[in-house]
Amino acid sequence: MSERDTRRRLLDELAAAEGPVSGPVLADRLDVSRAAVWKQIEALREAGFEVASGADGYAVRSIPDYGADAIAYGLDTPYAVEFHDRLPSTNDRARELAAEGASDRLVVADEQTGGRGRLDRSWDSPPGGVYASLLRRPDRPPAHAPVFTLAAAVAVTRACREAGVDAVIKWPNDVLVAGSERKLAGVLTEMEGEADRISWLIVGIGANVDVDGATLPTGATSVRAAGGDVDRRRFCQRVVETVHGLAPDAVLPAWRENAVTLGRLVRVETPGGTVEGEAVDVEFPGALVVRTDDGDRVVHAGDCEHLRPA
Repeated sequence: MSERDTRRRLLDELAAAEGPVSGPVLADRLDVSRAAVWKQIEALREAGFEVASGADGYAVRSIPDYGADAIAYGLDTPYAVEFHDRLPSTNDRARELAAEGASDRLVVADEQTGGRGRLDRSWDSPPGGVYASLLRRPDRPPAHAPVFTLAAAVAVTRACREAGVDAVIKWPNDVLVAGSERKLAGVLTEMEGEADRISWLIVGIGANVDVDGATLPTGATSVRAAGGDVDRRRFCQRVVETVHGLAPDAVLPAWRENAVTLGRLVRVETPGGTVEGEAVDVEFPGALVVRTDDGDRVVHAGDCEHLRPA
């Protein structure tokens, strides 16, 4: 077992414990030596954990605000966490890992210098946000990839609401403050696949959490600026756990429940032209149904604008 795996399993054991856990018990559960347990405990302390040790064993008293081990501690998913102070793009790093054959990885950065959104737009990523990319290899055909984008939008919306900010989804993947067009977060999904299956899929999430709203572009805001709780560790964990736990057939009902686009007049710029009308539904795996003067149009991809009622 690699040191990365030993560390993650140790974190899981300590997070699940109701009290101190002895070194011999941890060594037995992890199938490593007591010296290996001690080495990882010391590494956690160096990473900012306060780990008490006594006759009864080890117990975590406090954890750092953010970082790989902090996010992994208590994370109820199987993903290994990789953290960077700064990256050009977490999606780009996840693509490198995918090329190496990795799976079930969560790449997180405190800051991105080359963040991007849909349609090759830049995404401002100053320190204090949650910038994370989830690398998976789902047993699904490529045509199903959009449903993972919708799942991530649901996950971010729920995390914002847990943080005390009333958030809603604009089709397909923008998370806004309810009652406004101020953007809190976005999702960028990338994949590589064969005719019948996805080879790898990366769900990239950029959320303005503990960021000064005045530093963000016009139209953007943050959880902090909206008066919410800025616990980035818990925010990140909540997003990942929700994406992991949402079954594909549960995504669309959850998306509809959180969507602000449905029932609105919209203009969608698509590769085939402009579609304008009332957004009435979303179909699997994520297409928007727009009721126009010429009948219902199913839009699979495009840039959606909410229009004011006439």
